[in-house]
Amino acid sequence: MENASDITTATAHLGDAHPQGAFTTVKKCITLFGAVSAIVLGVVAVMAFIGHEATSFMWIRAGILLAVTPLIYRMTVRASEGSYKAFDRVRTLSTIMPVAIISVDLIPGLCPAWYALLQGLSALALIGVAFITRGSALRAAFPEKK
Repeated sequence: MENASDITTATAHLGDAHPQGAFTTVKKCITLFGAVSAIVLGVVAVMAFIGHEATSFMWIRAGILLAVTPLIYRMTVRASEGSYKAFDRVRTLSTIMPVAIISVDLIPGLCPAWYALLQGLSALALIGVAFITRGSALRAAFPEKK
């Protein structure tokens, strides 16, 4: 559980326009990630409907990535309100998830090229989040914990 001084300190830095603008952009990137994830799931459904390959891996992965989008978005909202824990989680997830998404897509024969391409596009949105959360505006708002 976070103590009150952690939240108060972070909130004091979050009142500036730069951190709030950065969080607005992060929220847009996460929304984009969710939109692309929904498109991927929709394309998998269409491909299955018309008789093309749609493996259980493709269904499950597309569903999971779409399902985590609101969770990451909520963490971002909490971070913009001053929660260091939420900020750290968003920063960590936005670093790990693109690497995992792209790495799995590079396994030969696991998924078709169109699927890997769409998943890679969703990962780009998270890469943007990773860069923004490590940028000067948010680093200043959330000084490193000792």
